[in-house]
Amino acid sequence: MSESEVIQTRRPAFLRSALFVPASRPSAIEKAAGSGADLLMLDLEDAVGEGGKAEAREAVGTAISLWRGAGMRAAIRINGTDTPHWRADLDAASAADFIVIPKVDGVADLEAVREAAPDGPPLIAMIETPHAVMSLPALMASAEGFGLAGLIAGTNDLAKALRLTDDRTRTGLVPHLAAMVLAARSAGLFVLDGVYNAYRDDEGFALEAHQGRALGFDGKSLIHPAQVGLANRAFGPTPGEIERARAILKAFENAPGKGAIAFEGEMIEQLHRERAQALIRSVESRS
Repeated sequence: MSESEVIQTRRPAFLRSALFVPASRPSAIEKAAGSGADLLMLDLEDAVGEGGKAEAREAVGTAISLWRGAGMRAAIRINGTDTPHWRADLDAASAADFIVIPKVDGVADLEAVREAAPDGPPLIAMIETPHAVMSLPALMASAEGFGLAGLIAGTNDLAKALRLTDDRTRTGLVPHLAAMVLAARSAGLFVLDGVYNAYRDDEGFALEAHQGRALGFDGKSLIHPAQVGLANRAFGPTPGEIERARAILKAFENAPGKGAIAFEGEMIEQLHRERAQALIRSVESRS
């Protein structure tokens, strides 16, 4: 299998929206099945109090079965490897599409999870600490060996650790967010922006999602079903982008053998054709 084929097996065709769903709330689990999110992530970590971990874990099988029945992909966010809960979480999550590991600080966290579940689902690492950002090169070098499929920016914890002030432009976070995108692209992984906490603030969400897309994120992690449609629109191609992609492909069909051609007043080359092909593939995979 070529490197590009290996990458394709790890990376979903599209991942605009990834909704965290509290494992302690059966009604939320049921409602999530109709949310339209590209990925549902059952949360056994932050959304569950210390005394409710075992009970919440019992919801894993039900959630996976319900979501799969609705044609949706299911991930399980386990508790961190520095807690006494993660091994039991991992055992319960063996049938999931992905395992989300919170507060990944370095390669040792991936190694611990993969050693505990050598044939388990692909991994998604949450980058939530300064040390994790500094460890991105090592994490990417180990991605293939440990079955790492993607990254999620843990913006709340990272902002806290960096002692950043509240800033709607995320000025202090932007360099670190860009580093996550760069790292993910270098290893062929998908990468998701962090959550937007004010779930009733559609305007603020749209601004942050626009910034995330401009930085290169594939999509956004979410804390409320009301954010799903906003994320899908923000990270999905517009009708104009789809129309332009089809026109680019048609222009190259009409100029066989050409490396670069004139198109609507600008010169385009094979990289533009490849991007257009990728966009059309993602659109067709949703239909």
